[in-house]
Amino acid sequence: MEERRLGPVIGLGTWNTFGSDTRLAHAVFDAALDGGCRVFDSSPMYQGAEASLAAALAGRREAASIATKIWAGSVEEGLDQYRRQCEWFGRVEIEQIHNLVAWEQHVEWLQQERSEGSIDRLGVAHYSPGAFRELAGALRSGRFDTVQVPLNPHERECEREILPLAAELGIAVIVMRPLGEGALVRRSVAKDAFAQLGVESWAQALLKWALSDGRVDAVIPATSNPEHVRENAVAGNPPWLDAEQRRLVERLAA
Repeated sequence: MEERRLGPVIGLGTWNTFGSDTRLAHAVFDAALDGGCRVFDSSPMYQGAEASLAAALAGRREAASIATKIWAGSVEEGLDQYRRQCEWFGRVEIEQIHNLVAWEQHVEWLQQERSEGSIDRLGVAHYSPGAFRELAGALRSGRFDTVQVPLNPHERECEREILPLAAELGIAVIVMRPLGEGALVRRSVAKDAFAQLGVESWAQALLKWALSDGRVDAVIPATSNPEHVRENAVAGNPPWLDAEQRRLVERLAA
């Protein structure tokens, strides 16, 4: 699998996947590691997924790069979330402020943790284009190393400002919802239509579509199906789609 600034380009999201089901988390995590995935994204709001991920990591923590989040309205609550994350994971490779919640309060103590080496990278994430103006302002503060936004053929608002700004500032980009939270892969697309793109599935075509934008460092499709994890991981191998091939994916998704 190709590697960019955050490691292998296909990661794993945990929103609405295994939650507190540690047995399922083990199966999904095993498939992800086997496929070459290393970036595992979670959050305190993901219904126990952090603890399940930690259990699945037992004995092989060094094989993973944890990208989790602080989702708290106060510094006290954020510090409590971070304390539990350190207990589960030991350290956090990418700590993100979830949906910009109280970001100006949290960024102060998070910068200190980063300077002390408990956090490798500090990031910020948001799912809504309505917040992208504020998100851009946060990026311009110079305090963040990563940004996480949705990108797929139906959600391209980040292309207007966030992706160009991230490229200008040298900020690594993580793409959430590359499959449109599953909506895009539930569409009926003839196999011969995407086979000409050199892929074996429509999901792989969508993942390659996002990764063919050189400003993107990693995509984190979320799934609770180990077979889908393995299938998705294959999309991390070059070659990437050219402009005409990307337009074909956009037409198929329309």
